[in-house]
Amino acid sequence: MKALLRAAAGAVAACLVWGAAYAADAPQFPSKEGDFAIPDFHFQSGETLPELRIHYTTLGTPKRDKKGHVTNAVLIMHGTGGDGHQFFRPQFANVLFMPGGLLDPAKYFIILPDDIGHGKSSKPSDGLHAHFPQYDYHDMVEAEHALVTTGLNVDHLRIVMGTSMGCMHSFMWGEMYPGMMDAMLPLACLPVQISGRNRQWRKMIIDGIRKDPAWMGGDYEKEPVMALRIAAGMLRMAGSAPLQMQKALPTPEAADADLDTYTRHELEMLDANDLLYQVAASRDYDPSADLGKIKADVIWVNSADDFINPPELGIAEREVRKLPHGRYVLIPISDRTHGHGTHTWAAVWQSYLAELLDETRPQTP
Repeated sequence: MKALLRAAAGAVAACLVWGAAYAADAPQFPSKEGDFAIPDFHFQSGETLPELRIHYTTLGTPKRDKKGHVTNAVLIMHGTGGDGHQFFRPQFANVLFMPGGLLDPAKYFIILPDDIGHGKSSKPSDGLHAHFPQYDYHDMVEAEHALVTTGLNVDHLRIVMGTSMGCMHSFMWGEMYPGMMDAMLPLACLPVQISGRNRQWRKMIIDGIRKDPAWMGGDYEKEPVMALRIAAGMLRMAGSAPLQMQKALPTPEAADADLDTYTRHELEMLDANDLLYQVAASRDYDPSADLGKIKADVIWVNSADDFINPPELGIAEREVRKLPHGRYVLIPISDRTHGHGTHTWAAVWQSYLAELLDETRPQTP
């Protein structure tokens, strides 16, 4: 039974890229880290910060053409609650970043930001708590762009790609900066407003935190544990992979033990204000009206066992028609898929990244 539980925990832990489980992983590849400070950052809410800190990790070296334009930069954006280090997980890095891999750092300059409110970037838990500006996805993409262009002096991106929230940011990048990238690989999202069940499970987390008396308007001294228990449970469901979990957790005892282990870990790592802001940031996301502005070649990949983006809605098949140069791929449920977290198992979808790299060429300004 102990061996079974260890296997179950390993199989299920990767279902959702969420939380500090990824932040704890140190990169195993040669990389550089830094902080880019953006002075007097203005948020969509009208609030400002005297200085916004964006942390980042890079691999490789930028290469420039005769006119000085970067030709090999790849921007990879993480999911809600994650950070740039999540892409050093073996199922991603050991497939793509290895020598000879599709994103070999000897060939590409890879940029892995920590978004606003995440990782080592500016966030509520730094000290402002619930008085931190109410950031949204537009603010996050603007900060990513400032890091890339001003912070790293990169004027062109070979590929823009991202997982979950980073997938949603990819669509926004394509619309806000349409001439800046050759290709896009959005993984595990829909380019429409957050509504239906997707909105409701997020609202359960938001309301659970705000209505917990221990939250104290965000000025708590001890974490509101009951709210975080609700949140941990919802995150588990959102990232669940039914086939994998049924195989890994075949008995009530195994399922209960796995949930208990997961919840204990999350309660040790989560901060209520940070999580509240992270989930609430999607409130006004909706790139659907401007998908036609995207100039880049797009291969958009979802998996059929994704709780957050269920294929039966038919949204992707409708929205992909708006992309001038886009294709939608739905990966069937199999022993290789991992629910929403399939986005981080690169072996499952790397063939589509290979297609993008093969079929497009750097088109610098």
